[in-house]
This record gives sequence, C-alpha cells and structure tokens, in this order.
Amino acid sequence: MSGSVKVMGIVNVTPDSFSDGGRFLDPQAALAHARRLIAEGADILDIGAESTRPGSEPVSAEDEIARAVPLIAAIRAESPVAISIDTMKPLVARAAVAAGANIWNDVAALRYAPDGPQAAAELGCDLVLMHMRGEPRTMQADPQYDDVVAEVCDFLAERAEAALAAGVAREKIWLDPGVGFGKRPEHNLALIARLDKVAALGFPVLLGVSRKRFIAALDPVGGAALDGRLAGSLAAALAGVQCGAAVLRVHDVAETVQALKVWEAVAAAR
Repeated sequence: MSGSVKVMGIVNVTPDSFSDGGRFLDPQAALAHARRLIAEGADILDIGAESTRPGSEPVSAEDEIARAVPLIAAIRAESPVAISIDTMKPLVARAAVAAGANIWNDVAALRYAPDGPQAAAELGCDLVLMHMRGEPRTMQADPQYDDVVAEVCDFLAERAEAALAAGVAREKIWLDPGVGFGKRPEHNLALIARLDKVAALGFPVLLGVSRKRFIAALDPVGGAALDGRLAGSLAAALAGVQCGAAVLRVHDVAETVQALKVWEAVAAAR
C-alpha cells in the first residue's frame, strides 16, 4: 500500500477497453486480476463494465450491471478493499453500491441522466467527478480550448457545486481533470503540469494517466505499443503527485506502489 497518495487499480470487465479489453471479461479471470491488484498494494479497485476509450460505443445499463455487479459482490465477500464503480449511469451506480462498492467514478460528472445528482446524494458514497469534452464516441474528433486548465477548473467547480446543491457531502467529492478525454497531448501535459490549479478547488484530485496515448505522442517509438508506456505512465503519475494528485488510477499497481514508495522516501529525507 502507498503512503499518503492512494493507488486505484483498474479492472475492466469489458470486451473493448483500450488497454486490456477482453482480458478480464471472464468473471473468474476478473476476480483473479482483482486479487492480484490487492496483493500488489491497490488501495482501491475501479471496476469498469463499459469502455470509455475514444470511439467506443455505449452499452446498456443491464449489460453493465450483469458484468460488474457479480464481480463487486465476489470481491466484497472476501476483501474490505475500497471498490469504485466506473460508470455514467445512476442505475448502474445504485446496483454496484448495493453489491458492495463505496465509490462512484463518473466520467460524465453527473450529466448523463437527470437523476444523477439525486442518486449520488442518496447513495452517500464517495464521488469522482471527471471532465470530459463531448462523449467517448466523439471526444477526440477535434478538441479545442482557449485555456484548457481554466476551462477544466471552471467545469469541475460547477459540477462540484451541482453535487453539493443536490445534497452530496463536500468530503465525499473528488475531482479528475480527465486526461485523454477530449484533449490533445498538449492539453494533457498542461493539465498535469498545473494540477495544483485543480487541487486549489478544495477537493482531492484523482489522476488517470496510465498507458494513455499522449505518452506515444512524446515517444512514438517506445510508446507505440501499450506495454511500452509503463515508464511514461510512472513519470506522468509522479509529476502529477508533485502537483497535487491524491489518487492515481493505474493499470500497473505494483510498479506504481514502488515508485511512490521511493518518491515519498526521498521527499521525507529532504
């Protein structure tokens, strides 16, 4: 387990996620992967049953529930680890929390359905509000910003206020700038470098940079393949920690935990 910075390990029970789609669609494979991430030091498991990669197609709430809920229940039956449900749909969030999840990670920041804010308040779980320009199917078509950091901060502040107005407790809200979600490489780099601006909004910041495409833009040779982006993922994650990230959402838990241990030990020795 990491120190002050928490590590959220990714478990995708989808056929089409950008990094590991299809690998853990089988329930037993997914459970084995979850156990492995816990053993490697994950503080949180983020269960996703609908891909949000660029160009992905939506799935029904019923399909999401069928994929995610049995896995959440199985994990909860044997571990007290924090469990996050990665979904835009209030119906899925409700089913996941009933099965044992205690975090709702919403890439749509409660905009998917009219009852999103009310559902978040009623569930009483921790809530991640993420910035995304457009929707997964079209978000990378041609993202444009005048000032990406200011615009993302304004959006997240507005969504946090909407959650608070609906009755979500302030201490339950986390913010995520949405690296890779409707952003060009230069937008992603600006958000990581100035993550302190997001943190200044007064909520814990979750950062997801693991294996993302902007790493390949910086290193087209080594980063072309997904499994060639580990070093870049760790570098971006530690840069984010330096600028205020409180939670790192990652595929490679053991490597991230080790990097954080070294980082935090050096910081303590300074």
